[in-house]
Amino acid sequence: MPLSDLPRPSAPITRRTFLAASAATAAAAGTTIGTALPSSATTATPVASGPGDVVGKITVGYQGWFACIGDGAPINSWWHYSRNAGQPPSPSNTTIVSWPDVREYTATYQTAYANLGNGQPAKLFSSYDQQTVNTHFQWMQQNGCDTAALQRFNPFGGEGPTRDAMAAKVRQAAEQYGRKFYIMYDATDWTNMQSEMKTDWTNKMKAYTSSPAYAKQNGKPVVCIWGFGFNEANKAFPASACLDVINWFKGQGCYVIGGVPTHWLPGNEDSRPGYLEVYHAFNMISPWMVGRIQDVAGADHYYNNVNQQDQADCNAHGIDYQPCVIPGDLQSGHRAHGELMWRQFYNLTRVGVQGMYISMFDEFNEGNQIAKTAETQAWIPTGSGLRALDEDGTACSSDYYLRLTNDGGRMFKGQIPLTATRPTQPMPNQGSGGVIFYQHIDYGGTAGQALAKGNYTRAQLAAAGVQDNWASSVKIPAGWTVTIYAEDNFTGQTWTRTADTANFVALSPNANDQLTSCRIS
Repeated sequence: MPLSDLPRPSAPITRRTFLAASAATAAAAGTTIGTALPSSATTATPVASGPGDVVGKITVGYQGWFACIGDGAPINSWWHYSRNAGQPPSPSNTTIVSWPDVREYTATYQTAYANLGNGQPAKLFSSYDQQTVNTHFQWMQQNGCDTAALQRFNPFGGEGPTRDAMAAKVRQAAEQYGRKFYIMYDATDWTNMQSEMKTDWTNKMKAYTSSPAYAKQNGKPVVCIWGFGFNEANKAFPASACLDVINWFKGQGCYVIGGVPTHWLPGNEDSRPGYLEVYHAFNMISPWMVGRIQDVAGADHYYNNVNQQDQADCNAHGIDYQPCVIPGDLQSGHRAHGELMWRQFYNLTRVGVQGMYISMFDEFNEGNQIAKTAETQAWIPTGSGLRALDEDGTACSSDYYLRLTNDGGRMFKGQIPLTATRPTQPMPNQGSGGVIFYQHIDYGGTAGQALAKGNYTRAQLAAAGVQDNWASSVKIPAGWTVTIYAEDNFTGQTWTRTADTANFVALSPNANDQLTSCRIS
């Protein structure tokens, strides 16, 4: 199926609208990659806040908005999967443009798509299942995602009960996996936003700030409001109403982030004019970027013409700056196997930004997700026309963009050197450099780091990306020996392997999900 014929999400269901055709054109026409920069551009100093749960951290936008009929969600529909949500998604009834890797979910739901390329049934996950949310937050834990911004659209309609339940599920997962979270209100299409947002916070969401996992910055609970000042009909809020809401939340003792238009500072293109006072009222500014860039040249254009200017203005007004980083729309071929995303990490780190916001964790509707995604056509419904992560000819593991986020965050935090060269390999090293444990049989799913010869406790394995009771297969260099232990500190049941082993279930006794410590010689 040609791309022009692919079903795309309708406007009310997509996460955001795409307004920046003119910006993309300018980027394509006027950018020189690798332009020399003044040294001051790499040494911007934060003036507003010290480290907290958003400053100095990697935050991911978390939709949590997928449901399936039969999952128990109050909305009882194929929420955000189907145009006609009463019917299962199919190529002609869909709002997703990327296919998730569902191998780690315990519950999945049958769609009306044809079978996957490997013959397996085409099933999808539900965000309403607690195990789904737990799995997502475990991925965040494993890949350096510090904080999750839970999206909350108008909860006073039919979506409200399901969104309320999702907040509780996110709290549980964040507490379990040591992540932080905060509420991110989206004002889109919210007619009575000015009064109802306050009511919702007072009566429902404020209670979540008692959780040890609720994000704090400068000692204050974090709240984000997305959508003020956008030049769109469904966000036509007067500046006075926007200021009232921001100041009300600040009066409640909150640290308030603004999800603002890309061109908030000049007040043109996607921004309404005359809203600068609104933007300057926020404690942190997080301009939107989805749909604005599609290649490295576009990222450099924004670095040279937008990001540095944004940071300077934020510094001058005592505001923290948290720009977006996008992996790129997979279905439109923007990702370039991670080059687009890495360039943003590199550029924003040298700008000296205070935080980074990944847009988004689970946005399968716009194809900008970093969550595990189908690697090849073997994991995509036959005839769907959807692209897999290897769409440009480069093989990528399903967790590649999670691993890329981890490395980008490490560079941002100064844990690895600043480099324009992407260090993250699209596929984990499968050479003879060490032992590699895999999460699934047949060397599938997430791969741990290549382990050199030595002894590895539970903690040492976890630090190398091999979680406790997690491994299902292993690749072993010729001549090496691996002794697997079921308990920590080299105790309990043992298994000894001297060659690649594709399926721990087949061992006697069953070794699947039993690895806790190991010796490699």
